[in-house]
Amino acid sequence: MTQLSREEILDQIRSGQSLAGINMTGVDLSYESLKGVNLSGLDLREAHLQNCNLEGANLSGCNLESAFLFGANLHKANLSGALLSEANLQDSNLDEANLVKATLCHTSLFGSSLEKADLTDADLSRARMKRANLRHATLHRANLQNVHIERADLTGATLAGANLTNTNFTNAIIKQTDLTDAILEGAIGLPG
Repeated sequence: MTQLSREEILDQIRSGQSLAGINMTGVDLSYESLKGVNLSGLDLREAHLQNCNLEGANLSGCNLESAFLFGANLHKANLSGALLSEANLQDSNLDEANLVKATLCHTSLFGSSLEKADLTDADLSRARMKRANLRHATLHRANLQNVHIERADLTGATLAGANLTNTNFTNAIIKQTDLTDAILEGAIGLPG
């Protein structure tokens, strides 16, 4: 695989050239504006994308395992089928993002906003989601086993059919939240 410098990668992105075959593991594109770019299917393991503007970007099928996305703007981004295990998405904007069938095992989402995000069939097992905004998010059949979701806002969220085994909802806002057919074994902090 070809190894390019940060500047060469940015030049290729800005000119609309394909990055297929480019080694992107560990790349540092922090603080860059990559609004609407197509990075689908790329291997971005351990990439540094802190405070990066990826609004509306296509990251579907990307491998972002252990990536550092602290404070990133992923508003309306397509992350369907993306691998985000062990990634740091703390304080990121994922409002209206497509995370259908994404893998977010043990991902840090402290204080992140996922308002109206689609997490249908996503795997969020062991994710850390304290203070997350999940207002009107869709989590149909999502796996939220052993998730720490304390003080999160789940107003109007849909968790129908979700696996909430051993999930900690202490001090979470649960208003007009759809828990139809959700698996609640061992879940704590839910209103009785």
